[in-house]
This record gives sequence, structure tokens and C-alpha cells, in this order.
Amino acid sequence: MRAAAKDKKEIFENLPVPKALLVMAVPTVISQLINLIYNMVDAYFIGRTGNSYMMAATTLTLALVMMNVALSNIFGIGGGSLVARLMGAGREEEARRISAYSFRGAVLLALGYALLIGLFTRPVLDFLGASENTRAYAVQYTQLVLVLGSLPNQLAAVLAHLLRNTGHSAKASLGLSGGGILNMILDPLFMFVILPPGYEVVGAALATLLSNLAACLYLLLTYRKAAASAPLSMSFRLAGLSEKGSRRQLFAVGVPSAILTGLFDAANISANKIAAAHSDLVLAGLGITLKVERVPNAICIGLCQGAMPIIAYNYASGDRARMKKTIDTARLWGLIVAACAIVFFQLFAEPATRLFLNQKQAADAAQAVTTIGFAAMFLRIRCLASPVQFINYHSSFCLQAMGKGKETMIHSIVRELLLYIPFMIALDKLFGEKGLAAALPAAEALSAVFALFLLGRALRKKR
Repeated sequence: MRAAAKDKKEIFENLPVPKALLVMAVPTVISQLINLIYNMVDAYFIGRTGNSYMMAATTLTLALVMMNVALSNIFGIGGGSLVARLMGAGREEEARRISAYSFRGAVLLALGYALLIGLFTRPVLDFLGASENTRAYAVQYTQLVLVLGSLPNQLAAVLAHLLRNTGHSAKASLGLSGGGILNMILDPLFMFVILPPGYEVVGAALATLLSNLAACLYLLLTYRKAAASAPLSMSFRLAGLSEKGSRRQLFAVGVPSAILTGLFDAANISANKIAAAHSDLVLAGLGITLKVERVPNAICIGLCQGAMPIIAYNYASGDRARMKKTIDTARLWGLIVAACAIVFFQLFAEPATRLFLNQKQAADAAQAVTTIGFAAMFLRIRCLASPVQFINYHSSFCLQAMGKGKETMIHSIVRELLLYIPFMIALDKLFGEKGLAAALPAAEALSAVFALFLLGRALRKKR
């Protein structure tokens, strides 16, 4: 591809939509997958110990990790999508000020979250369902990854969003991917070489903390360099000069995006608590499934994130035809990925889940076999939600790209609070563990119908 075609205006305005989507989405998908491996590798190596309680503990902490992600969306997605719209409207100086405002906000929010979790670690973990068998492991992981690691983790995510929305998708992806690769190297080193047996969770947490720091430092340097040619800044002074109207637009998208992720997190907390009420082994099985099913989800989310800057830019510039074609192309590609996921997981559910728990190394072989049985059952049922789950992701990202924060929030409330959580409670009471698994496809299908209605209505409105 010619160098001129890589210019951000060429990508956003003139490059054929499938090619533009590939330029933006391929690095993002790769980044999502490596970042997923980055997050899953802890679970993989913990699974090598054969300790179901360690696995259950990391499942509990996933809720707090996702809350960290939710907070980063306020200034990452809210700020990033607004920067793209301001660029499309030709207001690059205000885009620069909003990028600075997003940077400052991310730093302050991450420090506040770290302080809060640090003060209330044990009560929070007990609320999430920690037991005598899992509490100590969960505390170790939380203090290192979320108390000490909240700032680099959140800041890296926000910097990546801002870089991506100004056309630097490959650079953003390289930073996040590099952290993932480093984590894969450090995990076994800390878990099985440096630290003694019994400290595998501490080793995994240290590896994750150092990897987050490395990714954040790289993205800081990249962001500073990109600021020479893109509307990006880290100046706290410039942040204070941003317009009130722009800040309102940022929060109008960023807060609903955070609520969306937060409600998704609340739904996972509910699922964990329901699973834990059955047994720690059911919880461990569900935790394995949540990690395995994230592979196709990561591809779909990466595709949506890659399309988002193109949609936002063309929405602001008024090129509705190009915006709609981007939406339709991304939707088709995502549905193909989702269909492939169903076929794969129906055929290979047990081998996929066994990757996360070594039955041969397990102190109690019967426990390990039972855990894998639950994980495979959850995976075969939950994977049926893949196509409608993608419709929900895709519609939500499109609404956020257009600045439709209210619609995004309404959709997330209906999806998680009115449908998924009540379905989990009701179906679990009626059918036990299988009912808990079936709640996801049932709720996502109804949510997808509502999401398409909201997106269709937004597209019919004049800008």
C-alpha cells in the first residue's frame, strides 16, 4: 500500500472501506488477541499448578480488573471518539485540548481507584464471593495488579485509544501487544523459577504489573512523538483550556461506555456469586469458560474498535454513505467470526478448557475432572450467544462513535440489568448450572433486537 494511503485523512476519507477497515482493524484485532493472551496467560500458568482454588481466586479478581477497564473507557472511548469527531469537523486544536484533558483525567481516576481498592481489598473480595480457600490468593493478586498496577494499566488503555482515534492504530497496538508478549515471558519465570512453590499467584501478579509498566512507558513515548503531527497532548495546562461543551460531549459518551463495561462486570459478579453458591469448583469452571470465550470476543471487539474512528470521523464530516458502509462491512465480518466460534467450541470444548487446568498436576484429580466438566458444559451453551453478542458490541460501538451516549447507556441497562441478571437468577433456580449458562444466549438475543432498533433509529436521524 502506498505511503500516502496511510495518511489518516486518506484512510478516513478516501481509501475503499474494506481496505480502510483492514488498516485500522487488523492491528487492533492483533492487539486485542495479544492483550487477551496477556490477561489469560496468568490463568494458563496458574492452571499448570492444578490448584482449583488459585483458579477460583483469579476468577474473583477478574471483576475488579474489568472495573479498571470500565474506568479507562471514560477518557479512552469518550475522549478518543470525540477527538476523531473533532478532526472530522476540522477542529484539530480543540481535539488537541481534549486529548490533554483525557490524559489528565485518566491519571487522576486511576490513582483514585487504586486508593479505594487498597483501602477496602478484603471487604470487596468477600463481597465478590471469596472463601477461606480463595481469599489469600485473591488478596495477593489484587494488591499487586490493581493497587500498584492501576495507573499504568488505565493510562496505557487511554493512550492507546487516543492514538488509535488519530490514525495511529498500529502504534497503539504495538504498545499493548508488547506488554502481552513480555507478560508471557515473565509469568513462568516468576511463578516457577524465582519464587518458591505456593507463590504462583504472586508470581503471576508481579509479571502482570511489570508488563503493564513496560506497555505504559512505551505508549507514553509513542504518544509524545505522535503529538508532533497529530492533535495529541499531555499538557495539564492545555487540558484546562478545553471547551465546556466538548467536555460534556466526552462524558456523554465516556460515562455510558464505562457504565456499559461496569454493568457487564456486575453481570459477571452475579454469575460468579451464583456459581460460588453451588461450589468453588463450579466457580472455577465458569472462570475457565470466561477466559476461553474471550478469544472470539477479542476479535469482535478489536474489529469494532478499528471501525469506530472511521465511523466517528465520517459522522462528523457528513459522509453518511461511507459511515454506513463501514458499519455494514464490520457487522458482516463480525458475524462470520461469531459463527466460526460456535462451530469450534461445540467440537473442541473439552480440549480448550483443559488448557487452563492441568489434571495431571492436580493434587485432587477428581476435583480437576469435575472442574473441567463444568467448564466444557458452560462453554458449549454460552458460545451459542456469539452472533447476537457481537450485534450488541457492534451496535454499542457505533452509537458511541456517533456520540449517542444516552442510547448506549439505555442499551447497557436493558442488556445487563433488565435481561441478563434476572435471567441468570431465574434460570439457575429452574435448571441449575445449565440454566446459569443458558442465561447468556437468551438475554443477548433479546438485547440484540433492542440494539438494532436503537442503531437504526440513530442512523435515520439527521446529524
